[in-house]
Amino acid sequence: MTIAGADGCKDGWVVIREDADGRISWEVLPTIGQLFDAPNPPDLLTLDIPIGLMSSGSRECDVEARRMLGQPRGRSVFTAPIRPMLAASSYSDACAIGRRIEGRALSKQAWAILPKIREVDALLRGDASLLGRVREVHPELCFYHLAGGEPIVAKKRSADGQAIRASLLRAEFGSDIDAALDACPSLGCDADDILDAFAALWTARRIRAGTADSIPKDPPRDECGLRMEMVA
Repeated sequence: MTIAGADGCKDGWVVIREDADGRISWEVLPTIGQLFDAPNPPDLLTLDIPIGLMSSGSRECDVEARRMLGQPRGRSVFTAPIRPMLAASSYSDACAIGRRIEGRALSKQAWAILPKIREVDALLRGDASLLGRVREVHPELCFYHLAGGEPIVAKKRSADGQAIRASLLRAEFGSDIDAALDACPSLGCDADDILDAFAALWTARRIRAGTADSIPKDPPRDECGLRMEMVA
């Protein structure tokens, strides 16, 4: 079974693959759809992006993830945009939609990832065979479980934060972590993108083994049939 973990980056997506023989590889793809158009696509992909979206209100998985992580790490879990915001052509338009429907604007952080949310949403709605193969994760929740149920307080872009996260992943993936980090300049991504993608891959391993946790335990589906959950 081939699995992969992915995290968004400035040039698209950092994808870390683990083939059936255990070989680890990495690449940056402009779109996540290219991963499934290429030969030997993964049987399972975990990625850091909201998938199922509410018509209004907050997703239970976002609220629960913030509660589990506490402060300050809980702030890394952005409230996902509501589905009507996917049609927005500008940040002010998205905020107007939010204020009209639920009385609140969209955060700048959520707006920054909205193009990738649209991309994944269109991919999954266009190919029902991917619904069980693409699962949402949040890296900080993955690291929470990697660290034995403790949030990592140090920021992921700080030297200490990256050292802690790399050490946890090195115990699972060995020298592949350092090789992938060394490849950052040629890939055109940042170290935290690599670490987050490996954290997603670690969760894909847990899903494959049947040991992953899902919040909520019985995830609801949105109006398009997409699960609103985070797996770790």
